[in-house]
Amino acid sequence: MARETGILADRAIAALFETGRLISERDLDSDQIQPASLDLRLGAKAFRVRASFMPGPNSLVSDKLDRLKLHVVDLSEGAVLETGCVYIVPLMERLDLPADMSASANPKSSTGRLDIFTRVITDYAQEFDKIPAGYSGPLYLEISPRTFPIVVRRGSRLSQIRFRVGHSVLGDPELLALHDAETLVASKQPNVSGGGIALSIDLAGDKDGLIGYRGKHHTAVVDVDKKAQHDIYDFWEPLFSRGRNELILDPDEFYILVSREAVHVPPHYAAEMTPFDPLVGEFRVHYAGFFDPGFGHAPAGGRGSRAVLEVRSHEVPFILEDGQIVGRLIYEHMLEHPASLYGTGLGSNYQAQGLKLSKHFRI
Repeated sequence: MARETGILADRAIAALFETGRLISERDLDSDQIQPASLDLRLGAKAFRVRASFMPGPNSLVSDKLDRLKLHVVDLSEGAVLETGCVYIVPLMERLDLPADMSASANPKSSTGRLDIFTRVITDYAQEFDKIPAGYSGPLYLEISPRTFPIVVRRGSRLSQIRFRVGHSVLGDPELLALHDAETLVASKQPNVSGGGIALSIDLAGDKDGLIGYRGKHHTAVVDVDKKAQHDIYDFWEPLFSRGRNELILDPDEFYILVSREAVHVPPHYAAEMTPFDPLVGEFRVHYAGFFDPGFGHAPAGGRGSRAVLEVRSHEVPFILEDGQIVGRLIYEHMLEHPASLYGTGLGSNYQAQGLKLSKHFRI
């Protein structure tokens, strides 16, 4: 029997475009629809603004831009977005959602691994990255590069959106039952609470003792649309275990680390990394939190896929220890099985991954 609540799969997302519920300035790219999400594309202009803002229940984003913009950047031929600056970019896609359908957005994995802070904004929004049921109007992306200056252009894809009908998040009993049947994380004693299953940090390292990378400052620019264009060591400092299996996070430094556990997202489910409770540590993990159906799924070539974690400490130095819980995965039902799973003929960059930087770097 078909579900009545859940995340829309790829075929249903394509149908939104065909029925006019999803409108775009040009045809969708051939690889723009993922198993459970849609990549969003930048439009032709970026507005440099004085500060991030929330439109609020009585304002259009365009009205706020008229007041807060400093200058306009033409993206048609590509342009550099500088670190420490805030930009607002109208997206090519706009929505006309039915009354029972909402959406949520998140940075793409490669965006998070470049420490690019992004959030989708709608007219009358009171929350970032949340699109209420029945929303009809444009979408905008707030972009703030944190570590590396970047080159973007019209059509660049930094964020992704999921569509859902109703409430489909698994509660603790259902999540435990699914773990018992499918092994969601490679842990003998899964820690499940608050509707999420815990992931911990791996600071033991690989066979060479490599535990992660720390972003360098004052680097060249990264072109977000080009793969394997940059030498890792021009942008990243490798970090190695020194036998103590711990790492001191320096405030406002950016780290790429990896989970101890392999992650599995079965075909009828989607997952998302939730922000971790600041009461257990003043750090942020995983800017880009969507896991598509099939991530880590053995038949899709993903056995042993671990979660790569983008980590920042705030305010004070913080010690992470091997095995410490750093985040939780929540799982949601899909409305239907996707036509394609993550990693199955989709050119997926991070299936079967361990510790891995974004696709832009080469050794």
